[in-house]
Amino acid sequence: MTKIGLIASLPEIDNKPDSVFVMHERSEKLIPFHTHTKGQLSYVEGGLAYITTQNKTYVVPARHYFWIPQGLIHELRVGVFATALRSLYFYSTNDDANEFYGKLGIYPASELLIQMINYTERWDELHIGIGDRNFDFLVALKNMLPDLNKRSLPIMLPKTEHELMQKIMNYLESHISEKLVIADVSEHFAMSERSLSRLFQSQLRISFLQYVKSLRMITAIEMIVKTQKPIADIAFEVGYASVASFSDTFYAFTSSRPSDLRRR
Repeated sequence: MTKIGLIASLPEIDNKPDSVFVMHERSEKLIPFHTHTKGQLSYVEGGLAYITTQNKTYVVPARHYFWIPQGLIHELRVGVFATALRSLYFYSTNDDANEFYGKLGIYPASELLIQMINYTERWDELHIGIGDRNFDFLVALKNMLPDLNKRSLPIMLPKTEHELMQKIMNYLESHISEKLVIADVSEHFAMSERSLSRLFQSQLRISFLQYVKSLRMITAIEMIVKTQKPIADIAFEVGYASVASFSDTFYAFTSSRPSDLRRR
């Protein structure tokens, strides 16, 4: 049977509102802005995926999963060739039972969850609903999600149309290997530290230090996945003076070590 692919399957997802629609796909592609009435659980097996909403871009590295609540308009990009995206689109009838189901989140995947999601590949491109003997397995999978991880990982960069803010963000990206402190950046843009700090809060809803840290970590994730550079080289290229400090910050940010992203 020829696979129809995720883009072609978008209209099919909501056809049976009380079911779970299963889709496993290996590709590098862009799924344009869309929405569905079901919640989406997707596990990124190798590579990298990007989720873009109105004002944020989330980065999902290998061996992590994400939940997208029903009704959220988003764009999905699989950023590395041959990345496997294993997705389950769940009925939303009981989503108000736990706050987990109402917000977008990125989480490290346990071995148990990975095995359970992999098991569903046998139902690829099928709706599994009430009455199907496999439905209870999928119900159990959905019900366990709120208890697996209590905190969504902050692997995200905010977006803005503010012209000056965009110039500052571009400057930080191009100088990521250097020591970036608010005093030097504000002086470069002929601003006071207070004005720059306020600009970050008003336009990005994030502090200068939080933004720089997120930028360093997301750049590191991309380099780990997309290149074969040694971890030590990557640490220095994103502005860390020691590999140990980089690794500890990376773990706090992603709940995994840099080398974990290269595991297959």
